[in-house]
Amino acid sequence: MEDLITTTFFSILAAGFVVGIVVGLTGMGGGALMTPALLFLGAGSGEAATVVAADLTAAAIYKSGGAIVHAREGSPNFTLAKWLILGSIPFALAGPYLVKAVTSDPDQLDFTLKVSIGFALLLAASTYALRLYLNLRMVRSGGHHGDPDPRIRPFVTLLVGALGGLLVGVTSVGSGSIIMVALLMLYPGLSAVKLVGTDLVQAVPLVLAAAIANVAIHGLDWNLLIPLVIGSVPGTILGSRLAPRVPQSYIRRGIVVVLTMSGVALLDKAGWAPLGREETHPYLIAGVGLATLILVPIVWGFLRRGTGLPMFGAPTVAQLEDPQYVARTRRRQEPKPADPVETSDSGPPSP
Repeated sequence: MEDLITTTFFSILAAGFVVGIVVGLTGMGGGALMTPALLFLGAGSGEAATVVAADLTAAAIYKSGGAIVHAREGSPNFTLAKWLILGSIPFALAGPYLVKAVTSDPDQLDFTLKVSIGFALLLAASTYALRLYLNLRMVRSGGHHGDPDPRIRPFVTLLVGALGGLLVGVTSVGSGSIIMVALLMLYPGLSAVKLVGTDLVQAVPLVLAAAIANVAIHGLDWNLLIPLVIGSVPGTILGSRLAPRVPQSYIRRGIVVVLTMSGVALLDKAGWAPLGREETHPYLIAGVGLATLILVPIVWGFLRRGTGLPMFGAPTVAQLEDPQYVARTRRRQEPKPADPVETSDSGPPSP
C-alpha cells in the first residue's frame, strides 16, 4: 500500500481530475490531453507504451458513462455507430502489434510512440479549427439542414473507423476529436446531439479494443491506472455539471494552444531529428504557443473573408460552437412553404 500512495500517485490523480473536468466541460481532450500530461509527469517510468495502455483503459471506463446517458436519451445514430465500430475495432487491435513488428528494441519503440503521439496531438489541434470552419460554411451557405436519419455510406464510414482505430490503437489520441470532424464532413446534416452521441457510442468499443491490445503487449501498470481512474471519473462528472455555466469557447481555444505546444514538446522530448536529439528547446515550444495565440485569429479572419464576412464579428467563435445557434440559423435559411393558392371553377386564382 505504501508503494501505491506516493507523490506520483497524487500527481497522476490531480492530472486525471483536471483533464476529466475539461472532458466533461467540452467533450474534447481525453487522450489528447491525458497522454502528454502523464508523459511529462514521468508516470509509468516515462515509457510511452505504459502510459498509452493505462490511459486507454481509464478512457474505456469514463467514456462508458457518457455513452450510456446518450443511449438512454436516444441521441446516437446506432446504424452509423455500427459501421464505425466494424471499421475501427480490427485496426485498434492491430495497431499496437503493427508498431511492435516494426520496432526492434524498447528505445526505438518509445521513440516511435512519442513521435506518433506528437504528430497526433498536432492533428487533433488542427481538427478543432477545421470543425469551426465547417460550421462557418454551414451557417453561411444554409445548404445542409438537420437530418436525424441521414443515408449512411458504409464504405467511407468503415474507412473513417479504420483510420481512427489505427490512430487510437497506436497513440490513444483521436477517438473524439478526429473522428468527430470526419463525421461532420461526411454527414453535415446530422444534429449536434446525435453527432456527440454517435461519437461516444462508437468510442467505447474502439477505446476498449485498443486498451486490450496495448495491455496484452505492454501489460498494465496498476500504480498508474488506479489514481488515473480515481481522478478522472469525478472530474468528468463535475465538468459535465459545470458545462452549462462555463464559456466553453475560451476553454476549447486554450486546448488548441495546449495541444499544439504539447505536440511540439513531445516531438522535442523524443529527440525527433529536425529538432535535434541532443537537447530540448523550451524557447521554441514557448514561441510556438505565442505564435498560435497571435497567428490563428488572423488566419481565422481571412477564412471569414473568404466566405463573404468581415474579418471579425458575428458569427463569433462562441456562436459557431453553439449547436442551438447553428440549428436556429439553419431553420431561418430553410425555404418556407408557399401559401396555398385558392382556385375556383369559374375563374382565375384569387389574389
